[in-house]
Amino acid sequence: MRITNICKTISLLSLTLLMVACFGGKISSSSGGEVTGAGGRAFTEPTPYGMTLVKRGHLHMGLDKQDSLWGKQTPVKDISVEGFWMDETEITNSQYRQFVNYVRDSIIRERLADPAYGGDETYKIEEDKNGDPVTPHLNWKKPLPRKPNEDEQRALESIYTFNPVTGEKMLDWRQFNYKYEIYDYAMAAMRKYRINPEERILDTDVKVDPSKEVWISKDTAYIDDEGRIVRETINRPLSGPWDFLNTYIVNIYPDTTCWVNDFPNADNEIYMRHYFSNPAYNDYPVVGITWDQANAFCAWRTEYLLKGLGPAARYVQRYRLPTEAEWEYAARGKDQNEFPWDNADVSSGNGCFYANFKPANGNYTKDGNLITSKVGIYTANSNGLFDMAGNVAEWTSTVYTEAGVEAMNDINPQLKYNAAKEDPYRLKRKSVRGGSWKDPETYIKSAWRSSEYQNQPRSYIGFRCVRSLANTTSQKSTKSKKR
Repeated sequence: MRITNICKTISLLSLTLLMVACFGGKISSSSGGEVTGAGGRAFTEPTPYGMTLVKRGHLHMGLDKQDSLWGKQTPVKDISVEGFWMDETEITNSQYRQFVNYVRDSIIRERLADPAYGGDETYKIEEDKNGDPVTPHLNWKKPLPRKPNEDEQRALESIYTFNPVTGEKMLDWRQFNYKYEIYDYAMAAMRKYRINPEERILDTDVKVDPSKEVWISKDTAYIDDEGRIVRETINRPLSGPWDFLNTYIVNIYPDTTCWVNDFPNADNEIYMRHYFSNPAYNDYPVVGITWDQANAFCAWRTEYLLKGLGPAARYVQRYRLPTEAEWEYAARGKDQNEFPWDNADVSSGNGCFYANFKPANGNYTKDGNLITSKVGIYTANSNGLFDMAGNVAEWTSTVYTEAGVEAMNDINPQLKYNAAKEDPYRLKRKSVRGGSWKDPETYIKSAWRSSEYQNQPRSYIGFRCVRSLANTTSQKSTKSKKR
């Protein structure tokens, strides 16, 4: 009997040590039986490249004074937001082209592994180093062939098309589709969507009916037999955790024709042909990007980051578009100015403008620019952010309504709605902030609100990314260094 008790004690001690090892804590021999808290290794989040920290704070959002030029009333409210990382500049052609190149090289690797193009299985990884099966994925360590054979050459050439009239060789932009998945943590956490019916209601006086169906809505997408993207929003009874996983397929190539379509009766062909592809425009903000494409870039940027982080990846938050409230809070700077700079004027006493916008009727060049300008050439605001007024207007994640912030919470305010394909077009407007190179002074005020339909590319709308803090307890001012 005594031996049995000793064995039980040893077993319990072993179990305790095992649990401590699993949860990263430590056993204190001097606690005297008191609860002293579980230990753990703190995670220090490195400053993301090209981003700066916008510390948490309060904002009187909107304009109290009705706009005298347009007579437009901007909703106002006192709000508070958590700190976040934000891109110092708008996403450039060079940065977005890295995304395009990634998708291009993914397509080529898939083709090289396809039996129809030679079937080189080394471009796909289907087993780990121990020979155990894994989810098939591309082998990025294997370089593309420098001296391709006939099959490899066909794979490399398959991403191009030819103008049948001029014979010009160009990328077949219709093939440049990026697939990604987003798990909706917020929806999955809502009590009404619990898998176990008994957990949906806390009121013990209410009898739970386990047979009552709970319906959910999720986004999914696929490529049909003709190579077209089909996006669907499915409404169905809740069946399990997979119902909170949304799938998107987005054609990510910028619409370079926006320079012609935005300005009829104007000769803008040179921008259409060269603005995105010519290295001379590398450091200019990317345009012709829809709201869906901007979100796809954020998803790819997250995937690209997480591959190199290792175990620390579980703490790092996703890249995303800023909310409308975050954008205005960041743009106003530490003193909540009307413009991103410190005074109500748009130029200094010696005539130097603070932003790239349209200073006079028809005179786009008065500020030294005709269209967009290189990012970061104007002085940053007090948060270390460039071009928060003018250059290009910027997508936010917030759905556009006339009520604006009045309809939102006063802590981390947001109105989010992922419009289904079948929804009326009026429900597909997103909030756009900051004004652009083609807009007058009023439009570049930090509180000015405008909108655009989420599938509409424009030559004057771009975007920048934000990332929520992995650790909100420490918010020291910091800024990453540009290479």
